[in-house]
Amino acid sequence: MSNGTLNSSTGGARRTWITILVILLTMLVGLGAYIELRPRRIRISVVKPVRQEVSSSIATNGKVEPIHGFEAHAPMSGTVRKMLVKEGAHVKAGQLLLVLDDTRARGDLANSHSRLKAAQERYDNLMAGGSQQQLLLRKADLEKATTERDSAQRQLSALQRLQQRGAATQDEVAAAQDRLDRAQADLSQLQSHVRYSPDEQARALSEIADSKISVDINEEVVRNCNVRAPFDGTVYFLPARAGAWINTGELLLQEADLSQLQVRAFVDEPEIGRLAIGQTVKITWDALPGHSWHGTVATLPSTVVARGSRVVAEIFCNVDNSEHLLLPNINVTTTIIANSKQDALTVPREAVREDGGHSYVYVLQGDHLRRRELKLGISNLTRVEILSGISDGDLIAVQSYSPSPMADGVAVKIAENPS
Repeated sequence: MSNGTLNSSTGGARRTWITILVILLTMLVGLGAYIELRPRRIRISVVKPVRQEVSSSIATNGKVEPIHGFEAHAPMSGTVRKMLVKEGAHVKAGQLLLVLDDTRARGDLANSHSRLKAAQERYDNLMAGGSQQQLLLRKADLEKATTERDSAQRQLSALQRLQQRGAATQDEVAAAQDRLDRAQADLSQLQSHVRYSPDEQARALSEIADSKISVDINEEVVRNCNVRAPFDGTVYFLPARAGAWINTGELLLQEADLSQLQVRAFVDEPEIGRLAIGQTVKITWDALPGHSWHGTVATLPSTVVARGSRVVAEIFCNVDNSEHLLLPNINVTTTIIANSKQDALTVPREAVREDGGHSYVYVLQGDHLRRRELKLGISNLTRVEILSGISDGDLIAVQSYSPSPMADGVAVKIAENPS
């Protein structure tokens, strides 16, 4: 009797616990279903559009060069006789800077003058019919031929008179006539003798022209042995040294007006279409951190060239160097302002999304996100100008801090401290 009662009690307790477990499981499933099916609210960060100046730029490298520069090269091999300036010296136009030994150059010039004089004399003789001796010989031949003709003429006249009186034969008259004809022919030939041919004249004139060119070249060599400043400027490079031997064409010095320099900038091919004359340029130099120079784009590219692994176009930018801090031949960083706009409505670049070639942002409306299509303007590394699609007071979603992504219509809440 007692055993039956005990078994009945134990079975009832077990059924009670099973019922409780079933209820608990049902509640957990229901709670999970509620959590899973309830509207999602993701945590996001938002910003308001900002009105500011925005600009897009092209950053590249460049090399500083003089706008007004002068290089002196050795006109001939020889020694440097005098150095009259030092590197870094400010010089005036016409100032003598350096003197080379011009002994050989002056000897070459004297020889050139002698050759020109001889060529001119040969031409004058040709045009006059020959040298003085040749002219005297020709004059003697003419006088002799004239005398022979006159003698033959007198003889013929005398024989003709004698023939009329029967004192001379016909053969004697014919022989005298033949003598006169020969004398007249010889005289005519001497009188009509061509003194020079066109080819002889052309050769003589060519010899004079070549001699004049030689004189001009040697005069220039002599002048260039005295190196003078062509304009006011600074001697910024001076490799020549007094007493040193230099070869023809060797660089002696470089002078430039350092107040106005230009930068040869190397722009990558995809950026060429953004260039325009007059665009603002910012120049920086690693040797002077924190200092910058400003200039403008002065030329547009005419071709592209390979430069290492890059394909670039070369442009020139004029730079104000009134402080004389920039130096020729240094490498600089060049930033070209391609576009700029004041009071532009901008948002961070990371807030703008792309989908099939369309740009859009998510705007917070109440506690939900709404997709807005955009028309974009100028952009740089951090900001994008918005031309249409949002207003100044809109809250723009930037980033989601929840596993679920942002989407049109999703419920959200602003994350005050996303960390």
